[in-house]
Amino acid sequence: MANETSNEYTTAVNNLMDSVGKIGQMQVDLVTNGIKSATSVFEPLGKTSIEFAGNVVNAINQVLQNLSSAIAPKK
Repeated sequence: MANETSNEYTTAVNNLMDSVGKIGQMQVDLVTNGIKSATSVFEPLGKTSIEFAGNVVNAINQVLQNLSSAIAPKK
């Protein structure tokens, strides 16, 4: 009789520990998926921002070249 009670407690403790482990793993998975989602959102934005900045620099460079050619004396 005492052995059956001990087995029931052991089973209950094992089930509780399994549940706690699963909850912990779910939290880790949730954070990991959140980080992956944020990365997938910000990666294209970063790439687009860099391309936009490059285009702005090129446009300014062309304007400056046109200004300098207009100001430079003609031979």
